[in-house]
Amino acid sequence: MANRGRLLLVEDDRSLAELLTFHFEREGYAVTRTGDGEEALLLAEEIRPDLMILDWMIEGISGIEVCRRLRRRPSTANLPILMLTARGEEDDRVRGLETGADDYITKPFSPKELVARAAAVLRRVRPALAAETLDYAGLEMDLTAHRVKRDGKTLSLGPTEYRLLRHFLENAGRVFSRQQLLETVWPHSEEIELRTVDVHIRRLRLALGEPDLIRTVRSAGYALDAEGTA
Repeated sequence: MANRGRLLLVEDDRSLAELLTFHFEREGYAVTRTGDGEEALLLAEEIRPDLMILDWMIEGISGIEVCRRLRRRPSTANLPILMLTARGEEDDRVRGLETGADDYITKPFSPKELVARAAAVLRRVRPALAAETLDYAGLEMDLTAHRVKRDGKTLSLGPTEYRLLRHFLENAGRVFSRQQLLETVWPHSEEIELRTVDVHIRRLRLALGEPDLIRTVRSAGYALDAEGTA
């Protein structure tokens, strides 16, 4: 099953949170959850989720205020957010959407419907995460078969290089610092040194061949960029 991305679930009803975690993990999402608004704001920065499921009524800061603050931050301004609420009035739905939610679902709801709505939001906002293949500048990654080709030729990649390339393909053109790559690609980044990133970048470059698609941005990091190295 393809990895559907990182999901931050913000829900203070423990039984509902456990039920939703089960359904989303079964579909291939990596789920982090909290029931606290303040912690949700911190986690949004720390784990850089691909999607947030956000309940309106949570502990501490309300869900709608969490949404408002996330939209004000450059780092989370484009984070896809699906809001959950027991409020079914039209004015409340409009308020939630105007605050910045990408979609809105009213309780009670079917977990299967929520998973489907979340997938629809990702297809609309971040189509790369909903795809079975990722393509860029002659590179093709089959997420189901875990196979990578460049210009039709199959490449041999180690598991770390595969994860690194996948992250770049999902965010082509975007520059990532070594620390950001470490936190995203390595599951236990606290045990890994920053220079390890450089080692695997070199290995990935070697595997991809010429012309070089990994751009080094001085004092900033790396990006997958068909325009070439800087």
